[in-house]
Amino acid sequence: MIQQIKQELQKSANLEKAKIYMRFFKTGPKQYGEGDQFLGLTMPEQRVIAKKYINISLEVLQELITSSYHEHRMTALIILTYKYKKADEDTKKEIYDFYIKNYNSINNWDLVDVTAPNIVGEYLLDRKSRKRILYEFATSDHLWKKRIAIISTFTFIRNNDFQDTINISEILLQDKHDLIHKAVGWMLREMGKKDEKQLINFLDKHYKIMPRTMLRYSLEKLSEEQRKHYMKK
Repeated sequence: MIQQIKQELQKSANLEKAKIYMRFFKTGPKQYGEGDQFLGLTMPEQRVIAKKYINISLEVLQELITSSYHEHRMTALIILTYKYKKADEDTKKEIYDFYIKNYNSINNWDLVDVTAPNIVGEYLLDRKSRKRILYEFATSDHLWKKRIAIISTFTFIRNNDFQDTINISEILLQDKHDLIHKAVGWMLREMGKKDEKQLINFLDKHYKIMPRTMLRYSLEKLSEEQRKHYMKK
């Protein structure tokens, strides 16, 4: 089965796109995606293939998710999101545990963004006692753990639950990485679309110390007057 999936992905490989993706996802020395390899597939192409294999086991996905090829890992993660939607409660826990166990393979921003809300966020939404793992991830030194922590709260935001987004954003305020600045700013912006007062309260408290990118992202849906006010540090 694993070879069948890899062969299908290989059939859609595109060398020129792969070269573009390698630059776009920063795979050079000392960049955040250093050493990642690409086949050059688009997301729609991967989703078509993933839908054919919703019923494969986690044991098979384990080999795919640890591949050196980005599209192998992405396809495995997409399959996980599809499996999660159809799963009973016991299987959802297995999928969630599998995802958390394999965090080292979820090692680029697209891998996190496409899947963390749909697995981690969904699983933790009504399980408040287990949300502490997001805080453990947010306070780690691991870039992708931190991104998983904040992006998973997108699911909470969609359900008008903002406190974890606020708390984790505060934890990450002084983070040095641009990808965390963008992720936090994005989640704050989404929170503001649901409840502008919550965003304004956060900004009033923190805007003077927020990294510029984080601040700019968070302001995108506010009025021009509001944006000008907060950009004047």
